[in-house]
Formats: sequence, structure tokens, C-alpha cells
Amino acid sequence: MAVSFQGLYFVVTLFLGSFFGSIFMLGPVLPLMLLSPAWYRWLTDRIVATWLTLPVSLLELVFGVKVVITGDGFIPGERSVIIMNHRTRLDWMFLWCCLLRYSYLRLEKICLKAALKSVPGFGWAMQVACFVFIHRRWEEDKRHLENMLEYFCDIREPLQLLLFPEGTDLTENTRARSDEFAAKNNLPKYEYVLHPRTTGFTFIVDTLRKGDNLDAVHDITVAYPKNIPQTERHLILGLFPREIHFHVRRYPVASLPASSSALQAWCQERWAEKEARLRDFYACQPRAFDREGVARVPPCKTELRVALIKAASLLYWSTFIGLCCTGLWLWAPLRLYFLVMIGVYLGQQKLLGGMELLELACHRYWKSVAADVGGKKKVLDGKMK
Repeated sequence: MAVSFQGLYFVVTLFLGSFFGSIFMLGPVLPLMLLSPAWYRWLTDRIVATWLTLPVSLLELVFGVKVVITGDGFIPGERSVIIMNHRTRLDWMFLWCCLLRYSYLRLEKICLKAALKSVPGFGWAMQVACFVFIHRRWEEDKRHLENMLEYFCDIREPLQLLLFPEGTDLTENTRARSDEFAAKNNLPKYEYVLHPRTTGFTFIVDTLRKGDNLDAVHDITVAYPKNIPQTERHLILGLFPREIHFHVRRYPVASLPASSSALQAWCQERWAEKEARLRDFYACQPRAFDREGVARVPPCKTELRVALIKAASLLYWSTFIGLCCTGLWLWAPLRLYFLVMIGVYLGQQKLLGGMELLELACHRYWKSVAADVGGKKKVLDGKMK
């Protein structure tokens, strides 16, 4: 199949937005990390959120993708773990269409493969956004997850962490491996989902609960009734989804099981429900998540406000990309800054492993300084008494 002009426009616009945004929007605030990681996190979350509106505006305004949301919705600003079935490699991006309406994009972090942090532009922005990169080696990932989650608990910045318990997207090969796992463990075979890996999920929920940084778990089921873009290649070919359906179930933290083993079983039960829900969805006409009789809930933003955000995003990022290209062509100092920032991103990743790891190190440093000052103050107070 031939490359689509629409698909190429979509991918190139997103790449240039993330590439130039990493350098010209996020680059100038990087020094703040060294002085105050908490303020740096507050500011960069809001800068990154402006870019997250760009895929939404392109999908809905330019390509006419229809988004349907049913279920419980979100309480704006609440801290949660979001678990979702991984139908395609692009589910995480499509979810922003839902979060723009029902939550705040600045709250979202994603657990994703560590290899993605090396992608220029996208990977740099995800590092600065403090996404959680994993290697799929549990002992190594457990230590990193614990450090990241403790950091989020320390700075008290609200967090909505997106996790795909299935570990990978649904394909013929991954379904075959899931069926083998089911056969070995006397579990049912699934057609529309993969059996979830529950170790990481339970660890994340337990850690956030202990840190008093969790209000709910949002269980989201995503479905694509017309055209399923499995990979980025499908987008380049112009095969965009015509509709994206999200069904949201909200579980307050108080309703979750207390023990890790019970929480693992709870997660597996949610996936059995997803299988039944998706089977009904794809078998019925008209397609909708109405099996449970749950009515659509109103979002926290009106459709007018969402439309204005999307229009403003498209206008801003189109202008920003154009100005960056023009500035680089005409102004030598800007080209020098551009090259220096590319060197900074490439160098820090090779030496330190990623901006998010440098942020953690800065936080630990200032935390130890605060502890030392507090300890000395107590000693002085004791001597004065």
C-alpha cells in the first residue's frame, strides 16, 4: 500500500512538534530541575500537556475520528492507576481523546518500554515528562518503579499512571502465547484480550496506597469498531480509526482488596469482564458498551471547550513548527542553541540514562540536604534548651 499524504502529515507534525518542543519549550526549563525538582515537575507537566492535545486535535478535527465514552468517567484531579486492554500499539495516544474531556492531561504518566526513550523528540519529551520506563526484567524494574513512585508520593503532585497489564498489544502471535499460558494454568482462552500480568499492577497499587497517593483505579476498555490501526505504519498509510470507544469503570481505593494475592485475582476478574464486554461489543449492532446498562456520563469539560482547546492546539503547534523552521533557517545563534540541546539530550542519556533519572537524583540530593538541615536544627534547639 502507498504512503498516505494524510498519514505522513500526521506523523511528521507530531514528530516535529515533539522534537522542537523538547528543544525550544522544555530545554530552557531544564536548569530548574537542579534547583527544585518539584517546581520543575509542576511546570514541565503543563508544558508537555500542551503537546498531548495535538494528536487529539489532528485525529478529531483533521481526520474526523469519532470518540465515544461510556461508563463511570473520572473525578477531575483525582490520583489513579489506569489499566487498559492493549488492542494496538497506539492505544496510549488514543486515550488522550478521553482524558482531555474527563480529566487533565498534565496528570498522566505512562509505563512503557525503555527502548522508546531513545527516540529523538518523542523519547526526549517522555523523559522530561517523567514517564516510567521498564525493561521487562522484574528485579530491575521493581527497584526503578519503587524509586519513581516514591518520588511522586514525596512531591505530592497528582498522578494518573497508565499501565497495560497485558504487556504488549493484541496480535495473532501474542494471542497464541497467551493461549499457551492459559493452557498451562487451567485458564480460559481469550479472543479479544490477553491474559494480564498482575505483578507490576499489584506492586504499583500497593506502593501508591502506602504513600497515600491513590484515590481510585480506572479500568478502561477500548474498542475500534471500524478499522484498527495496529501500528504506526498503519497511520502512515492513512488507516486511521473511524471510531474509538472507551468504557470507563471507576473503583475507589477503599473498594480494592487489601492483600496482593487478592488484588491479582481482582485484576484477572476485570480482564474476564473485558473479554465478555468486547465479545458483546463486536457482536452487536449498533456497537456500544451497553451490556451493563451504564449510561454515558457528562465530562468535566463541555464539547465547546474541548473544541476550542483542539482548535487552539492545532493553530499553536502549526505556527510553532513553522516559526522554528524559519528561525533555524535565518538565525545562526538559534542553530547553535539547537545543536547544543541535541548534544545535551544525547549526552545525558548516554552518561546518566535519561532525564527522569537525573530528576530523581536531584530530588534525592535536595531531600538529603533538607534532612541534614532539619537534623542540625534539632541539635541546636536541644543545646539552647
